[in-house]
Amino acid sequence: MNEAFTGTGIVKRYRKNPILTKADVPYPVETVHNAGVVRFENRYIMLFRSHLRNGRSIIGMAESQDGLNFSVRSQPFLVPAQKGFFAEYEEFGVEDPRINLVEGEFLITYSAYSRHGVRIGLARTRDFENVERIALITQPDCRNVVIFPEKFNGLYARLDRPHSQITPWSIWISYSPDLIHWGGSRILIKPAPYHWDEMKIGPGAPPLKTEKGWLNIFHGVFPTMDGAIYRLGVALHQLDDPARVIGVADEWILQPEDPWEVTGYVHNVVFTCGAVLEPDRMVRIYWGGADSVMCTGQASVDELVELCVNKPRPPL
Repeated sequence: MNEAFTGTGIVKRYRKNPILTKADVPYPVETVHNAGVVRFENRYIMLFRSHLRNGRSIIGMAESQDGLNFSVRSQPFLVPAQKGFFAEYEEFGVEDPRINLVEGEFLITYSAYSRHGVRIGLARTRDFENVERIALITQPDCRNVVIFPEKFNGLYARLDRPHSQITPWSIWISYSPDLIHWGGSRILIKPAPYHWDEMKIGPGAPPLKTEKGWLNIFHGVFPTMDGAIYRLGVALHQLDDPARVIGVADEWILQPEDPWEVTGYVHNVVFTCGAVLEPDRMVRIYWGGADSVMCTGQASVDELVELCVNKPRPPL
């Protein structure tokens, strides 16, 4: 076992968490959290969300050689558009980026907030120097969009989380011929009554391909008398048809425990937007702690898959 990571749970925490805080950012921000992470040209790229003092969010960028020690660039990576079509729908901030490697380019899905609600914006980059906005790809209120890295029957696929007053927030799948127009939507996983995720669930990191299926690391929320608790769970989707759920692990894999996860901008939160499958079959998971700092840990991909297969609960 790597001595840099510790813990008795399936996810071992990095001993030097948190790995990024507002003190590491060379421009004024109040938080650093909910970051997408990917490997690029022998280094790790992190796109993180930060609150400004007006309460609105921007997206910054940090780089690392080892995935643990990150250096933040001197300027933000993505801020709300100031003109054109996107400006109206990003007026209140850009949040919670996911980095999706699809057909050789990095697609960035992010929440765009405005007086009209929240939608998902889609941008792309090939070098993390230049970023191009493509489209707003959801109606309000639909969040937490992660895109599969492969096509299925010629179509792109994504997991998303539309909001509904009729049924709890759930994980859906949608398809697209061009990344802009999406449809064929169907529900895949719902929160389970009186369960650790009974209030709502949503996609977390972009799906990871394993020999036994697509590993979906998601977040689940449980309401308490002291407020909601955000935890992480896992599900496994069939390789050739991700609309078929092989198993949803009955147990969570990570919950708020460290002081910077229990107390912060939003108490009792671990929330992931990124995970990296390493050559040694460990999954490096990155999560925001209490909407304030960035943390990381790792888990065996085989153990995560086995949890979905051997200790499942009904997906719906």
